Amino acid sequence: MPGGPGTDGPSTSVPGTGPCAEVRDALTALTALTARLDREHERAAHREAVIDRLHAENQRLRRGELQAMLEPVRAALYRLHDQARRESDRLAAPGPAAPPDAGATALLLEAVADDVADALARLGVERFTVEPGAPYDVSRHRPVAVTPVGDPLRDGTVTAVQSDGFEQSGKVLRKAAVSVGKLDQGAQAGGNGAGHAAKAGSNGGGDGTQSGQKNSGLGTDR
Repeated sequence: MPGGPGTDGPSTSVPGTGPCAEVRDALTALTALTARLDREHERAAHREAVIDRLHAENQRLRRGELQAMLEPVRAALYRLHDQARRESDRLAAPGPAAPPDAGATALLLEAVADDVADALARLGVERFTVEPGAPYDVSRHRPVAVTPVGDPLRDGTVTAVQSDGFEQSGKVLRKAAVSVGKLDQGAQAGGNGAGHAAKAGSNGGGDGTQSGQKNSGLGTDR
């Protein structure tokens, strides 16, 4: 019978189903995924561009800060160059020139040292000086020579200063080079021996005078 069980009749299918619909759904999903990946790629590229721009700006700022920090050093070097050039031209000038003045040269070198110290101070590095006679401080002084001294009070003190020291925010960057006094035991022993001998001689002379006076007295009594 037509349409009965076991008979072949016209096939019926639900619209929107079947292999073609599945392919279309897959293509739609792939298209959406591709668009999403493109958007993520654009965001990542934008982030990379922002990071690169910030890095470049940071590098420019650092270079600017470094140049600003080095400006005092350059200014000091300019002054040193000009001072040295003027002195060189003065000494090399033709004609009868006065011999170099030791006092003027000392003032020039002192000005040079002050200019360098001023440039370092602008960078936060301060110069500190040491006076002869100050106690030796291992945390701030660097011994470069030992000077024998006969006075016990000068033992372990600074006898001469070779160079100043420099510090930054309380931290010593370079210790001051100094000569340190050390008690000369031989000189002290010799001085003590001479003192004892003089004292003994003085005591002996006094006894002889007293003895002579006693004898004289004895002679008078006779």
